[in-house]
Amino acid sequence: MTLPRKALVSLADTPYYHCISRCVRRAYLCGYDQLTTNSYEHRRSWLEIKLLQTADIFAIKLCSYAVMSNHYHVVLHVRTDIANDWSEHDVVKRWHTLFNGTLFSQRFLNGEPLSESHWRVLRKDIKKWRGRLCDISWFMRIVNETIARQANREDKCTGRFWEGRFKSQALLDDRALLSCMAYVDLNPIRAKMAESPETSSHTSIKRRIKQPDNQKHNIEPFVGIQENKIGIPFLLKDYIELVDWTGRIIQEGKRSYIDRSLPNILARLSLDADSWKVLTTEFEKHFQCWVGSEQIVKRVCEDNGYKRTPSIRSYQRLFG
Repeated sequence: MTLPRKALVSLADTPYYHCISRCVRRAYLCGYDQLTTNSYEHRRSWLEIKLLQTADIFAIKLCSYAVMSNHYHVVLHVRTDIANDWSEHDVVKRWHTLFNGTLFSQRFLNGEPLSESHWRVLRKDIKKWRGRLCDISWFMRIVNETIARQANREDKCTGRFWEGRFKSQALLDDRALLSCMAYVDLNPIRAKMAESPETSSHTSIKRRIKQPDNQKHNIEPFVGIQENKIGIPFLLKDYIELVDWTGRIIQEGKRSYIDRSLPNILARLSLDADSWKVLTTEFEKHFQCWVGSEQIVKRVCEDNGYKRTPSIRSYQRLFG
């Protein structure tokens, strides 16, 4: 049975989520369709730009993303700390970049006076909008609806562009986060759309490599292990080295090719080469809603009142 989104997203358990949206019938509506010889490659740029723009508005940052021909992946970090720091004016201004707001919010931004009763109504709306601006369902809705309208307008048609609702996976620990990010960034290499991370178009890894010191607020930075620093708990240098190493393994496609001298970042996380290869090539295959060590997944299921826990075989084999 499909679980409601509110049952899958619990910020008390983790602020990191892997989301996937696929085009209807998995058609090549964002790439080159060999059957019709039509090229929709430009729509991949639409998606990348929209992801970056939406992350600028929301209190949700991009850890990694990859825009493919018929689907896209994104790892999101929900930053409630950022949303809580916004003033009322910040919230209204950000919401108005997406929607028209209300009569009272429009007057507020124009500097017009509001009565006490009007303020009470507006403050309820601001509280609601603040919550929506750190909600992954609203984030994905804004991205997907915008792209669907653009594509339908270009195709002069109506109807669905995306399959049903997007899929999401909760990343419960550092190992789950790191392996999922690498899995996402290496999508084009597995699909033979690129030969190396730095040539993988419409991916976060290419953007990080090309602009390592010029990251904007929409891309979550690598901060390492530092007190009072919120971000991805690894170093960018280590991550790029790891993705490059993993990409060569995937390209070779032979199990015996795995270099047994693991990068330091894997040794610190107690992940062996064989498990890492499976995680970065078959991540979606082995996990459904929650990803992490066996103990963490069991605890999250118990805390959220689930009577049945998911099969733990993959968690035991891949995370130890």
